[in-house]
Amino acid sequence: MKDLKIGTKCVQGGYTAGNGEPRQVPIIQSTTFKYATSEDMGKLFDLEASGYFYTRLQNPTNDTVAAKICELEGGTAAMLTSSGQAASFYSVFNIASCGDHIVASSAIYGGTYNLFAVTMKRMGIDFTFVSPDCSDEELNAAFKENTKAVFGETIANPALKVLDIERFAKAAHDHGVPLIIDNTFATPVNCRPFEWGADIVTHSTTKYIDGHGVSVGGCIVDSGKFDWTKYPDKFPGLCTPDESYHGVTYTERFGLEGAYITKATAQLMRDFGSIQSPQNAFYINLGLESLHVRMKKHCENGLAVAKALQQDDRIEWVTYPGLEGDSEYALAQKYLPNGSCGVVSFGVKGGRKSAEAFMKGLKITAIETHVADARSCCLHPASATHRQMNDDELTAAGISPDLIRFSCGIEDAEDLIADIKQALDNI
Repeated sequence: MKDLKIGTKCVQGGYTAGNGEPRQVPIIQSTTFKYATSEDMGKLFDLEASGYFYTRLQNPTNDTVAAKICELEGGTAAMLTSSGQAASFYSVFNIASCGDHIVASSAIYGGTYNLFAVTMKRMGIDFTFVSPDCSDEELNAAFKENTKAVFGETIANPALKVLDIERFAKAAHDHGVPLIIDNTFATPVNCRPFEWGADIVTHSTTKYIDGHGVSVGGCIVDSGKFDWTKYPDKFPGLCTPDESYHGVTYTERFGLEGAYITKATAQLMRDFGSIQSPQNAFYINLGLESLHVRMKKHCENGLAVAKALQQDDRIEWVTYPGLEGDSEYALAQKYLPNGSCGVVSFGVKGGRKSAEAFMKGLKITAIETHVADARSCCLHPASATHRQMNDDELTAAGISPDLIRFSCGIEDAEDLIADIKQALDNI
């Protein structure tokens, strides 16, 4: 059968059991794999045959789960990583090195921003950050001769800005580079960036894809559509022989559909070793099986909570892409017509002190650094992840002192709203 719906792919994608084989994805908890001859194993090391020899590079359980995410996104190849941070790093470092440049949206997860602006800068890779609301002129002006990619998030964490994927993809392609999109908050259930021109998609599978707070992980998916061979001087790692791997030229050996992920596996995973464990991959697959059901509930709860907050005069402001009148509403209707996510950002009147009092009053909702979980959780960055900053420094970082990030789980919306209201009464 072809053209299966997204829910069917969530449940059955990536793995089909043969006659008498396990119905559930098997956990291949083995570091190594046995071969009859050295010649057989040598073919694997030369990338002349498919198979497994060491789990640091590939594992059957991991590949099965990666194949499901790849199918959900509509890609041609995918790989799992140990975390979303590892996925973000690999996605860029696979095509950029010392002396290169990347254009990135300024509205991205703080951990990713630090990875780019601090750690990768120390590696000699320069980043120019542009507002997702920048004009076409400002966007195009950010590119340089040594630019290798554009990076953004479908829905920014925690700003909840929706990226105009089509516009950023056009700018990237006009300058001969791919667009990399972190699709963590939307998930492929609510948005498939490849359909809007993106070339590579990353995920922190720790969030909605797992959805139960049990497995840290990441994933990279390649659309297989970006033609690296049109720019051989810009992407020599993919278009010229890799002397560290027997002189293989990835685009020649694996085509556009497999070159990018094969290089990331054979080269980066080999050297950095940020692997996903087969056990964690198994947990991710369990989360994927209910993703389409959970995302619908997350979005319903997010919209209900956002509307309730909007009507409460104790709330200074509310941001939620699905909320009519929100600055992101038009883009959300274009890219996320079936729902955005379950995360709502808002500010309590009275600033930092009122926000802190609100947090103390919560009873059902847990205070956590986590987000996008089946259980509702909440964070006040000014008193937690960003507590080292004063109010002026917070504002400069784009995080107001009163900002609260509320991640709606899949509980009854009425109970979440009641919890918020009684916490507001506590101020």
